[in-house]
Amino acid sequence: MLRKFCRVCKQPLVDEPLVKLKNMPASAQSLPSEDELVNDKPIDMMLFQCSGCGVVQHNSEPVSYYREVIRATAVSSQMSLFRLEQFKKWVSKYCLASKKVIEIGCGRGEYMEIMKRTEVDLYGLEYGADSVLSCQTRNLSVEKGFVDRDLQITNAPFDAFYILNFLEHMPDISCNLRTIAVNLTDEAVGLVEVPNFDMILKESMFSEVIADHLFYFTESSLRNTMELNGFEVIATQKIWSDYIISMEVRKRPKLNLSSFVSSQAELTEALNVFIEQYPENTVAVWGAGHQSLAILAMANIENKVAFVVDSAEFKQNKYTPASHIPIYPPKILKNSSVEAVIIIAGGFSDEITKIIRRDYASISTVVKVCGVGLMYA
Repeated sequence: MLRKFCRVCKQPLVDEPLVKLKNMPASAQSLPSEDELVNDKPIDMMLFQCSGCGVVQHNSEPVSYYREVIRATAVSSQMSLFRLEQFKKWVSKYCLASKKVIEIGCGRGEYMEIMKRTEVDLYGLEYGADSVLSCQTRNLSVEKGFVDRDLQITNAPFDAFYILNFLEHMPDISCNLRTIAVNLTDEAVGLVEVPNFDMILKESMFSEVIADHLFYFTESSLRNTMELNGFEVIATQKIWSDYIISMEVRKRPKLNLSSFVSSQAELTEALNVFIEQYPENTVAVWGAGHQSLAILAMANIENKVAFVVDSAEFKQNKYTPASHIPIYPPKILKNSSVEAVIIIAGGFSDEITKIIRRDYASISTVVKVCGVGLMYA
Protein backbone atom coordinates (compact mmCIF):
# COMPACT_ATOMS: atom_id res chain seq x y z
CA MET A 1 0.00 0.00 0.00
CA LEU A 2 1.34 3.42 -0.95
CA ARG A 3 1.83 5.74 2.00
CA LYS A 4 0.49 9.29 2.14
CA PHE A 5 2.08 10.32 5.44
CA CYS A 6 5.66 10.78 6.58
CA ARG A 7 7.29 7.87 8.37
CA VAL A 8 9.21 10.28 10.61
CA CYS A 9 6.72 12.93 11.78
CA LYS A 10 3.38 11.59 10.43
CA GLN A 11 2.65 14.81 8.51
CA PRO A 12 1.31 14.51 4.93
CA LEU A 13 3.71 13.86 2.09
CA VAL A 14 3.57 16.44 -0.69
CA ASP A 15 0.95 15.53 -3.28
CA GLU A 16 3.26 15.15 -6.26
CA PRO A 17 6.39 12.98 -6.26
CA LEU A 18 9.75 14.70 -6.53
CA VAL A 19 10.78 12.13 -9.09
CA LYS A 20 9.54 8.87 -10.58
CA LEU A 21 12.18 6.33 -11.54
CA LYS A 22 11.01 3.54 -13.81
CA ASN A 23 12.29 -0.02 -14.23
CA MET A 24 14.16 -0.12 -10.93
CA PRO A 25 15.29 -3.32 -9.18
CA ALA A 26 12.76 -4.46 -6.58
CA SER A 27 15.59 -4.91 -4.07
CA ALA A 28 19.35 -4.60 -3.85
CA GLN A 29 20.05 -7.88 -2.06
CA SER A 30 17.61 -10.46 -3.46
CA LEU A 31 19.64 -11.43 -6.51
CA PRO A 32 17.64 -13.91 -8.60
CA SER A 33 19.00 -17.23 -9.78
CA GLU A 34 18.45 -18.31 -13.38
CA ASP A 35 15.32 -20.21 -12.35
CA GLU A 36 13.91 -17.11 -10.65
CA LEU A 37 14.36 -14.72 -13.56
CA VAL A 38 10.84 -15.34 -14.84
CA ASN A 39 9.42 -13.90 -11.60
CA ASP A 40 11.85 -11.00 -11.28
CA LYS A 41 10.07 -7.83 -12.36
CA PRO A 42 11.24 -4.20 -12.25
CA ILE A 43 9.35 -1.62 -10.24
CA ASP A 44 8.66 2.10 -10.51
CA MET A 45 9.89 4.13 -7.54
CA MET A 46 8.61 7.54 -6.49
CA LEU A 47 10.34 9.85 -4.03
CA PHE A 48 8.26 12.23 -1.94
CA GLN A 49 9.16 14.98 0.50
CA CYS A 50 7.40 15.42 3.81
CA SER A 51 5.43 18.66 4.01
CA GLY A 52 6.37 18.91 7.68
CA CYS A 53 9.91 17.78 8.54
CA GLY A 54 11.18 17.76 4.95
CA VAL A 55 12.59 14.21 4.91
CA VAL A 56 12.69 12.65 1.44
CA GLN A 57 11.36 9.08 1.30
CA HIS A 58 9.75 6.61 -1.03
CA ASN A 59 6.17 5.66 -0.30
CA SER A 60 6.28 1.94 -1.10
CA GLU A 61 6.49 -0.94 1.33
CA PRO A 62 9.93 -1.83 2.73
CA VAL A 63 11.83 -4.82 1.41
CA SER A 64 11.05 -8.07 3.23
CA TYR A 65 14.47 -8.27 4.88
CA TYR A 66 14.63 -4.68 6.20
CA ARG A 67 15.36 -5.86 9.75
CA GLU A 68 18.57 -7.57 8.65
CA VAL A 69 21.90 -5.94 7.88
CA ILE A 70 23.66 -7.27 4.81
CA ARG A 71 26.94 -5.55 4.02
CA ALA A 72 30.04 -6.17 1.97
CA THR A 73 31.94 -2.88 2.31
CA ALA A 74 33.31 -3.72 5.75
CA VAL A 75 35.49 -6.49 4.37
CA SER A 76 37.60 -4.17 2.20
CA SER A 77 41.02 -3.39 3.65
CA GLN A 78 40.61 0.33 2.97
CA MET A 79 37.28 0.48 4.82
CA SER A 80 38.67 -1.56 7.72
CA LEU A 81 41.58 0.83 8.20
CA PHE A 82 39.27 3.83 7.95
CA ARG A 83 36.83 2.41 10.50
CA LEU A 84 39.56 1.49 12.97
CA GLU A 85 40.92 5.03 12.98
CA GLN A 86 37.41 6.50 13.17
CA PHE A 87 36.33 4.23 16.04
CA LYS A 88 39.50 4.93 18.03
CA LYS A 89 38.92 8.68 17.80
CA TRP A 90 35.25 8.32 18.76
CA VAL A 91 36.01 6.12 21.77
CA SER A 92 38.76 8.48 22.91
CA LYS A 93 36.66 11.62 22.43
CA TYR A 94 33.84 10.34 24.62
CA CYS A 95 35.94 8.30 27.09
CA LEU A 96 34.22 5.03 26.15
CA ALA A 97 37.03 2.60 26.94
CA SER A 98 35.60 -0.21 29.11
CA LYS A 99 32.11 1.32 28.73
CA LYS A 100 29.15 -0.62 27.33
CA VAL A 101 28.73 0.07 23.61
CA ILE A 102 26.20 -1.55 21.26
CA GLU A 103 26.00 -1.73 17.48
CA ILE A 104 22.41 -1.57 16.25
CA GLY A 105 22.20 -3.77 13.17
CA CYS A 106 25.58 -5.45 13.40
CA GLY A 107 25.21 -7.89 10.50
CA ARG A 108 27.85 -10.60 10.74
CA GLY A 109 29.91 -8.52 13.12
CA GLU A 110 32.14 -6.96 10.47
CA TYR A 111 32.35 -3.65 12.29
CA MET A 112 32.25 -5.24 15.73
CA GLU A 113 35.52 -7.03 14.92
CA ILE A 114 37.05 -3.61 14.35
CA MET A 115 35.34 -1.83 17.26
CA LYS A 116 36.45 -4.47 19.80
CA ARG A 117 40.04 -3.38 19.18
CA THR A 118 39.21 -0.10 20.93
CA GLU A 119 38.72 -1.96 24.25
CA VAL A 120 35.08 -1.06 24.78
CA ASP A 121 32.64 -3.50 26.39
CA LEU A 122 31.00 -4.39 23.10
CA TYR A 123 27.56 -5.78 22.24
CA GLY A 124 25.52 -6.14 19.08
CA LEU A 125 21.89 -6.43 18.00
CA GLU A 126 21.01 -8.21 14.76
CA TYR A 127 17.82 -9.76 13.40
CA GLY A 128 19.24 -12.19 10.85
CA ALA A 129 19.53 -15.61 12.51
CA ASP A 130 22.47 -16.77 10.39
CA SER A 131 24.32 -13.52 11.06
CA VAL A 132 23.72 -13.81 14.81
CA LEU A 133 25.06 -17.37 14.79
CA SER A 134 28.11 -16.27 12.82
CA CYS A 135 28.83 -13.58 15.41
CA GLN A 136 28.33 -15.87 18.37
CA THR A 137 30.65 -18.55 16.97
CA ARG A 138 33.36 -15.85 16.92
CA ASN A 139 32.64 -14.94 20.57
CA LEU A 140 30.94 -11.66 19.73
CA SER A 141 28.22 -10.79 22.23
CA VAL A 142 25.28 -10.44 19.84
CA GLU A 143 21.57 -10.71 20.61
CA LYS A 144 18.93 -11.58 18.02
CA GLY A 145 16.37 -8.82 17.69
CA PHE A 146 15.26 -5.58 16.10
CA VAL A 147 14.51 -2.23 17.73
CA ASP A 148 10.74 -2.55 17.59
CA ARG A 149 8.55 -0.89 20.20
CA ASP A 150 9.14 -1.92 23.83
CA LEU A 151 12.27 -3.99 23.09
CA GLN A 152 14.38 -4.37 26.21
CA ILE A 153 17.89 -5.25 25.07
CA THR A 154 19.86 -7.63 27.24
CA ASN A 155 22.68 -5.85 29.14
CA ALA A 156 21.02 -2.43 28.74
CA PRO A 157 21.43 0.39 29.53
CA PHE A 158 24.37 1.15 27.24
CA ASP A 159 26.77 4.07 27.43
CA ALA A 160 26.96 4.46 23.66
CA PHE A 161 25.57 3.08 20.42
CA TYR A 162 26.46 3.18 16.78
CA ILE A 163 24.30 2.49 13.73
CA LEU A 164 26.00 2.53 10.35
CA ASN A 165 24.01 2.76 7.11
CA PHE A 166 21.02 0.97 8.60
CA LEU A 167 18.75 3.76 9.84
CA GLU A 168 17.52 4.54 6.32
CA HIS A 169 16.07 1.00 6.09
CA MET A 170 13.77 1.30 9.14
CA PRO A 171 10.08 1.83 8.26
CA ASP A 172 8.98 2.92 11.75
CA ILE A 173 12.03 5.06 12.25
CA SER A 174 10.75 7.28 15.07
CA CYS A 175 9.67 4.29 17.12
CA ASN A 176 12.98 2.58 16.39
CA LEU A 177 15.05 5.58 17.49
CA ARG A 178 13.04 5.97 20.69
CA THR A 179 13.51 2.28 21.44
CA ILE A 180 17.24 2.79 21.09
CA ALA A 181 17.04 5.77 23.44
CA VAL A 182 15.25 3.89 26.23
CA ASN A 183 18.01 1.29 26.19
CA LEU A 184 20.70 3.92 26.83
CA THR A 185 22.03 5.62 29.94
CA ASP A 186 21.03 9.24 30.44
CA GLU A 187 24.49 10.45 29.36
CA ALA A 188 24.83 8.12 26.36
CA VAL A 189 26.33 9.18 23.04
CA GLY A 190 25.91 7.74 19.58
CA LEU A 191 27.43 7.55 16.12
CA VAL A 192 24.82 7.59 13.34
CA GLU A 193 25.65 7.23 9.65
CA VAL A 194 23.47 7.31 6.53
CA PRO A 195 24.03 7.79 2.79
CA ASN A 196 24.60 11.46 1.97
CA PHE A 197 21.62 12.77 0.02
CA ASP A 198 23.24 16.22 -0.16
CA MET A 199 25.91 14.70 -2.39
CA ILE A 200 23.40 12.57 -4.29
CA LEU A 201 21.41 15.72 -5.11
CA LYS A 202 24.48 17.71 -6.08
CA GLU A 203 25.70 15.02 -8.47
CA SER A 204 22.21 13.92 -9.64
CA MET A 205 23.14 10.36 -8.75
CA PHE A 206 19.83 8.66 -9.51
CA SER A 207 21.52 5.26 -9.22
CA GLU A 208 21.82 5.78 -5.45
CA VAL A 209 18.04 5.46 -5.13
CA ILE A 210 17.14 1.87 -4.24
CA ALA A 211 14.08 0.15 -2.82
CA ASP A 212 16.01 -0.94 0.28
CA HIS A 213 16.50 2.69 1.33
CA LEU A 214 13.22 4.16 2.52
CA PHE A 215 14.83 7.49 3.46
CA TYR A 216 17.19 9.91 1.74
CA PHE A 217 18.69 12.17 4.39
CA THR A 218 20.36 15.50 3.93
CA GLU A 219 22.42 16.69 6.86
CA SER A 220 19.55 18.99 7.82
CA SER A 221 16.80 16.38 7.63
CA LEU A 222 18.88 13.82 9.55
CA ARG A 223 19.42 16.39 12.27
CA ASN A 224 15.67 17.06 12.39
CA THR A 225 14.94 13.35 12.63
CA MET A 226 17.38 12.78 15.48
CA GLU A 227 16.15 15.83 17.39
CA LEU A 228 12.51 14.80 16.97
CA ASN A 229 13.31 11.48 18.61
CA GLY A 230 15.20 12.27 21.77
CA PHE A 231 18.75 13.11 20.65
CA GLU A 232 20.93 16.19 20.41
CA VAL A 233 23.45 16.57 17.60
CA ILE A 234 27.02 17.19 18.74
CA ALA A 235 28.95 17.14 15.46
CA THR A 236 28.49 16.22 11.81
CA GLN A 237 30.90 15.50 8.98
CA LYS A 238 30.86 14.03 5.47
CA ILE A 239 33.08 10.96 5.11
CA TRP A 240 34.09 8.29 2.61
CA SER A 241 34.44 10.62 -0.39
CA ASP A 242 31.30 12.44 0.79
CA TYR A 243 29.11 9.38 0.32
CA ILE A 244 28.23 9.19 4.03
CA ILE A 245 26.86 11.64 6.59
CA SER A 246 28.46 10.81 9.94
CA MET A 247 26.68 12.36 12.92
CA GLU A 248 27.70 12.28 16.57
CA VAL A 249 24.74 12.56 18.91
CA ARG A 250 23.89 12.39 22.58
CA LYS A 251 20.72 11.33 24.32
CA ARG A 252 18.83 14.50 25.15
CA PRO A 253 19.10 15.10 28.90
CA LYS A 254 16.00 15.69 30.95
CA LEU A 255 15.80 19.30 32.09
CA ASN A 256 16.40 20.00 35.76
CA LEU A 257 13.82 22.51 37.02
CA SER A 258 14.60 22.16 40.72
CA SER A 259 15.75 25.79 40.66
CA PHE A 260 12.11 26.79 40.15
CA VAL A 261 11.31 25.51 43.64
CA SER A 262 14.20 27.32 45.31
CA SER A 263 13.46 30.50 43.35
CA GLN A 264 9.83 30.43 44.45
CA ALA A 265 10.87 30.03 48.07
CA GLU A 266 13.41 32.86 47.81
CA LEU A 267 10.98 35.31 46.21
CA THR A 268 8.20 34.36 48.64
CA GLU A 269 10.48 35.14 51.57
CA ALA A 270 11.56 38.47 50.04
CA LEU A 271 7.94 39.54 49.48
CA ASN A 272 6.86 38.61 52.99
CA VAL A 273 9.83 40.36 54.61
CA PHE A 274 9.07 43.51 52.64
CA ILE A 275 5.32 43.54 53.29
CA GLU A 276 5.71 42.92 57.01
CA GLN A 277 7.54 46.25 57.36
CA TYR A 278 4.27 48.09 56.72
CA PRO A 279 0.95 48.37 58.55
CA GLU A 280 -1.93 46.17 57.42
CA ASN A 281 -3.55 47.10 54.08
CA THR A 282 -0.86 49.62 53.14
CA VAL A 283 0.91 47.57 50.45
CA ALA A 284 -0.52 47.19 46.94
CA VAL A 285 0.67 45.40 43.81
CA TRP A 286 0.75 46.98 40.37
CA GLY A 287 0.28 44.45 37.60
CA ALA A 288 -2.28 41.75 36.86
CA GLY A 289 -0.38 40.00 34.10
CA HIS A 290 0.45 36.30 34.04
CA GLN A 291 3.71 36.77 35.97
CA SER A 292 2.00 38.70 38.74
CA LEU A 293 -0.92 36.29 38.98
CA ALA A 294 1.42 33.33 39.39
CA ILE A 295 3.56 35.04 42.03
CA LEU A 296 0.57 36.24 44.04
CA ALA A 297 -0.93 32.76 44.07
CA MET A 298 2.24 30.88 44.96
CA ALA A 299 3.63 33.36 47.50
CA ASN A 300 0.56 33.08 49.77
CA ILE A 301 0.36 36.84 50.37
CA GLU A 302 -3.31 37.31 49.49
CA ASN A 303 -4.15 38.37 53.06
CA LYS A 304 -1.26 40.84 53.20
CA VAL A 305 -1.88 42.80 49.99
CA ALA A 306 -4.57 45.51 50.03
CA PHE A 307 -5.39 45.21 46.32
CA VAL A 308 -3.91 44.96 42.84
CA VAL A 309 -4.01 47.76 40.27
CA ASP A 310 -3.75 47.44 36.51
CA SER A 311 -4.28 49.84 33.62
CA ALA A 312 -6.14 47.30 31.48
CA GLU A 313 -9.85 48.11 31.83
CA PHE A 314 -11.02 44.55 31.13
CA LYS A 315 -9.14 43.37 34.23
CA GLN A 316 -10.51 46.03 36.57
CA ASN A 317 -13.19 45.19 39.13
CA LYS A 318 -12.30 41.51 38.83
CA TYR A 319 -10.20 39.30 41.12
CA THR A 320 -6.88 37.61 40.72
CA PRO A 321 -7.36 33.87 40.09
CA ALA A 322 -6.37 31.49 42.89
CA SER A 323 -5.36 34.32 45.30
CA HIS A 324 -8.67 36.25 44.97
CA ILE A 325 -7.27 39.75 45.44
CA PRO A 326 -9.45 42.58 44.02
CA ILE A 327 -8.14 44.41 40.93
CA TYR A 328 -8.79 48.15 40.55
CA PRO A 329 -7.75 50.96 38.22
CA PRO A 330 -4.55 52.76 39.29
CA LYS A 331 -6.45 55.93 40.27
CA ILE A 332 -7.57 54.20 43.47
CA LEU A 333 -4.06 54.80 44.82
CA LYS A 334 -4.83 58.53 45.20
CA ASN A 335 -7.56 57.93 47.78
CA SER A 336 -6.11 54.97 49.65
CA SER A 337 -3.89 54.38 52.64
CA VAL A 338 -1.31 52.56 50.53
CA GLU A 339 2.28 53.51 51.37
CA ALA A 340 4.20 51.01 49.25
CA VAL A 341 3.70 49.48 45.82
CA ILE A 342 5.23 46.26 44.53
CA ILE A 343 5.50 46.32 40.74
CA ILE A 344 5.21 42.91 39.07
CA ALA A 345 5.08 43.77 35.39
CA GLY A 346 8.14 42.34 33.65
CA GLY A 347 9.43 44.65 30.93
CA PHE A 348 6.89 47.37 31.80
CA SER A 349 8.22 47.85 35.35
CA ASP A 350 10.38 50.91 34.59
CA GLU A 351 7.53 52.63 32.76
CA ILE A 352 5.17 52.00 35.69
CA THR A 353 7.77 53.35 38.12
CA LYS A 354 7.80 56.64 36.23
CA ILE A 355 3.99 56.80 36.29
CA ILE A 356 3.91 56.27 40.07
CA ARG A 357 6.57 58.92 40.70
CA ARG A 358 4.73 61.37 38.45
CA ASP A 359 1.10 60.81 39.42
CA TYR A 360 1.06 59.26 42.90
CA ALA A 361 3.25 61.31 45.20
CA SER A 362 1.66 59.76 48.31
CA ILE A 363 3.37 56.44 47.58
CA SER A 364 6.54 56.56 49.64
CA THR A 365 8.14 53.28 48.55
CA VAL A 366 8.22 51.52 45.19
CA VAL A 367 9.90 48.18 44.57
CA LYS A 368 9.84 45.94 41.53
CA VAL A 369 10.23 42.20 41.31
CA CYS A 370 13.52 41.37 39.62
CA GLY A 371 14.35 37.71 39.29
CA VAL A 372 13.98 36.16 42.73
CA GLY A 373 14.27 39.40 44.68
CA LEU A 374 13.02 42.95 45.03
CA MET A 375 14.72 46.08 43.75
CA TYR A 376 13.94 49.55 45.07
CA ALA A 377 12.86 51.83 42.23
